[in-house]
Amino acid sequence: MKTYNKIWLHFVWSTKNRERLITNSLKFKLIHHIKEYGEKNDIRVDTINGDMDHIHLLVKMKPIQSPSEIANQLKGEPSNWINKMKFLETDFAWQSGFAVFSVSESFVNKIRQYIKNQEVHHRHVSYLEELDNI
Repeated sequence: MKTYNKIWLHFVWSTKNRERLITNSLKFKLIHHIKEYGEKNDIRVDTINGDMDHIHLLVKMKPIQSPSEIANQLKGEPSNWINKMKFLETDFAWQSGFAVFSVSESFVNKIRQYIKNQEVHHRHVSYLEELDNI
């Protein structure tokens, strides 16, 4: 019998010192790169979006994976890629930690919509205000 699971995780991490480095142009490239990198490394990134200083990801995790492993992979390689490609005039880095929340199957679509609407959401609530409400 094949292992059956529905383990959904909502990840959030910010740029180092919450620097507003993720321009629209970089965000488009970064989203594409993280999804592609995830596919190549057997990490299912369902939805990804963010703002200038952080990103949100909805990931369907496999039972053999750990949240730390997923975050380390999806943070480490893409930040190295940004620097290697010299998309910015300064070095790019993520903060050292991350936030991760389990998502019930019944809330997956709600979280997808929340992630997709980050630009609109952050016109009304800053990232720091959002963290204070968690």
